[in-house]
Amino acid sequence: MEETITVTEPTRMTVDDAKGRLDRGEPIQFIDARNPTAWAESDVKLPGAIRVPADQTGRHVGEIPRNRALAIYCT
Repeated sequence: MEETITVTEPTRMTVDDAKGRLDRGEPIQFIDARNPTAWAESDVKLPGAIRVPADQTGRHVGEIPRNRALAIYCT
């Protein structure tokens, strides 16, 4: 069976948008794309977020789910 992937244009998502989607039960995968220094210096890390520095996307592409919206954030 072939996998069907729907690709949409990227859009900005506010914190309120993300909360609303989560409250409606929509699956969202958060991707933390901060550089290693910013990530290490931060005391804020989202539980369940996948750590994918922007310059290492190719190494982590297999970890990124294809069955949900992605919310990619950085500094």
